[in-house]
Amino acid sequence: MKYDFDKIIDRRGTGAIKTDALKSIYGRDDLTALWVADMDFETPDFITEALKKRLEHSIYGYTAEPEEYWPTVMKWIEDHHQWKVEREWLTYIPGIVKGIGMAINALVGKDEKVIIQPPVYHPFRLVPKGNGREIVYNPLHRNDDGTYDMDFENLEAVCDGKCRMLILANPHNPAGIVWPRETLRRLASFCHSRGIIVISDEIHCDMALYGHKHIPFASVSPEAAECSITFGAPSKTFNIAGIVSSYAIVPSESFRERFYGWMHANELCSAPLFSPIATIAAFRYGEEWRQQMLEYVEANIDWLCGFCAENMPGIRPLKPQASFLVWLDCRPLGLGHEELVDLFVNKARLALNDGETFNPGGEGFMRLNVAVPHSVLREAMESLRRAVRSL
Repeated sequence: MKYDFDKIIDRRGTGAIKTDALKSIYGRDDLTALWVADMDFETPDFITEALKKRLEHSIYGYTAEPEEYWPTVMKWIEDHHQWKVEREWLTYIPGIVKGIGMAINALVGKDEKVIIQPPVYHPFRLVPKGNGREIVYNPLHRNDDGTYDMDFENLEAVCDGKCRMLILANPHNPAGIVWPRETLRRLASFCHSRGIIVISDEIHCDMALYGHKHIPFASVSPEAAECSITFGAPSKTFNIAGIVSSYAIVPSESFRERFYGWMHANELCSAPLFSPIATIAAFRYGEEWRQQMLEYVEANIDWLCGFCAENMPGIRPLKPQASFLVWLDCRPLGLGHEELVDLFVNKARLALNDGETFNPGGEGFMRLNVAVPHSVLREAMESLRRAVRSL
């Protein structure tokens, strides 16, 4: 079956943050929304039909998890990532960012610290800070070609005995990095030897691009399995973020006792009615849709990189190895922060994510979501080209 990713769907008035929060975030609502990390592609029909089928039964009371729920998740992970996950390692969580907050409260003392690797997804800072934990920055090293590596020398320097958790974006957001196996092994060895828990956010794991292969952090070594908690979900890949369908994977029995024990005590482990239904449909029937979606996203990225090189050399996209998010280096434009935001919002009429929100190292960057119909992306970039030429 050929899926239609060119279809334009008006999301205004549906409660979508991407469109309906524009006024409150950007001060105007006449913007092309290329910010929030969900897709403007129609959710696959096999998921919609599965949900409709359940809706036909008009009682929506308390429900048990379907018997096939976890075996379906386990099979998907093994088939796609060659990682054999045991049933007892798994539990539902009500969102990955929420899961990070719960793990902090269950496992990190009030006087202990959390390490993050900026530039990185801003809730990695906001959640620990909001829960009263000190943040330690281990900035990524930016190479001359715009790519990034982990800085282990800096990690050694900033880490002390109070550092209890490191939050890893695997793949990385916003830079779209698929971390090499050896990098993950080195990180696991470092953290395991110091009693640091690694939270591996793998929400973008099923969107590796251009032949890259995602490697689950916990799979790289026994040390990685012993010191980590992995979070995943079908929500980014299949565009069902509003159906909260996240899960945790914890190989360590001692971590499970502490983390899952805390979650069970607060009754936070039970999946709501529609989450297992959507997950089962996505992981059973979604491979063809996923492959076509990734091809479409790759084509959008390729076009974007060519367009910028030819028409806006002052804006340099970092070609992602995973996900539909593109990290734009706008520093060659020579604009200050407010001027850069004004260029995108008020001159080009585009809503992107401001790079400064991704913590130190994000200054002068913008994050662009290319999971949109190509005609929308083309029109948006033409508008940006005109705005840049007016400078």
